[in-house]
Amino acid sequence: MNSLRRTHFVCACLLFLTPVVILKATPAALASFASPAQDSSSKTDKPNKMKYSHANDFLIRGTVFNEKALSFPDVELRFRKEGQKKYRWETYTNSRGEFAVRVPQGSSYEILVHVKGFADQTRTVDAKGGGNEETVVFRMQPVTGETK
Repeated sequence: MNSLRRTHFVCACLLFLTPVVILKATPAALASFASPAQDSSSKTDKPNKMKYSHANDFLIRGTVFNEKALSFPDVELRFRKEGQKKYRWETYTNSRGEFAVRVPQGSSYEILVHVKGFADQTRTVDAKGGGNEETVVFRMQPVTGETK
């Protein structure tokens, strides 16, 4: 029975002393584990990705109205650089007929406004210099009833 108490006592001492030993060893262990993570040379396998900044963008914003001068929600607007065939940006007007699109500066942009039952409108905006935003207003006209 005496050996059982001694085993029990040794186990209890180990349980109480283990946290003390771990706490004393932690700063040294953390320093050895942290140094490779802080080493920037170990991250050479990933190329540095350039982040895009909107600081030099040109803001095209505006409002679309119907023939009765009321705001026109859910109108499709497409944007492309002047002279290109494919439209690169697309947006829709909000519930108040407003829209806003950021495009890179240095070009002229063509805006196409399209709504079913109304004539398409096209406008060119110069974003080459002299500011960083332009406001445009479109007033849509209904298509007259044509017979085919």
